[in-house]
Amino acid sequence: MDYTEGAEKYKQDRAKKQMLWFGIISLCMTFAGLTSAYIVSMERKDWLDNYEFPQSLIISTVIILISSITIQIAKRTIVNNNRQFGTLFLVTTLVLGFAFVGYQYHGLFTELTGQGYFMTGESSNITTTFLFLIVAVHIAHVIAGMVALSTVVINHIRGKYSKEDHLGLTLGVTFWHFLGVLWIFLFILMYTTK
Repeated sequence: MDYTEGAEKYKQDRAKKQMLWFGIISLCMTFAGLTSAYIVSMERKDWLDNYEFPQSLIISTVIILISSITIQIAKRTIVNNNRQFGTLFLVTTLVLGFAFVGYQYHGLFTELTGQGYFMTGESSNITTTFLFLIVAVHIAHVIAGMVALSTVVINHIRGKYSKEDHLGLTLGVTFWHFLGVLWIFLFILMYTTK
């Protein structure tokens, strides 16, 4: 690779990193707005504090923590050229992502609705509306993360990552960790203020 190609690759890699961080900052702003509205709304007289927090949301929190560990192991093994274990841990992370979404869905649409609380309508309330909204918006971004992770898996299987060149893997891992940290923040906020 000559100097011009190296400089061009550096520019492209830097642009990809900047786009990821631009997206993460945008998501932070979105959730900052949602959580600020949530906190302000807690002062309302009709704010619920006697509902049972969905156990599935607690389980999903454990799952996303485990997935953060598995994706980090995947990155380490791939960078160290252990392709087989890298694939195993990437696929495990993807499966955990599906489990996370499944438990989140169950928490909202089975447990919470089973208590008689809905997002809209006569049985809704500002508290449960926020809970549905925050969780649903996060689920949407986890699904986007799973699409990105699927791309990482495919690229890994095609042999696109090496010790010297693994930017796509690094970006995917960074985004997945961000989604995990974001959910931990949201979970703590919603669980401790119920």
